[in-house]
Amino acid sequence: SAASAASAAVDHMRNWALGTEENDWVSMAIPSTGDYDAPEGIITSFPCTTQNGQYEVVTGLEIDEFSRKKIEASWAELVEERDAVAGMGLLG
Repeated sequence: SAASAASAAVDHMRNWALGTEENDWVSMAIPSTGDYDAPEGIITSFPCTTQNGQYEVVTGLEIDEFSRKKIEASWAELVEERDAVAGMGLLG
């Protein structure tokens, strides 16, 4: 629902602005730089810590095989969409 999406956006901005608790992380949709072998140049969710308005990807978390397959399927869809839009000449 729209309220659920709005609540998630508020939570995201609160965590980014106020920071995460020590020894805790949140999921943030950010541009990929290849962490967890994600394709570069897509916007996808990563485990992050935040402090002073900056985020940092938490590395080294274990991902089970089932979750890895689901995540990689999502990445493939994002790459396909990115490439389709690029083929339209809409990206710089």
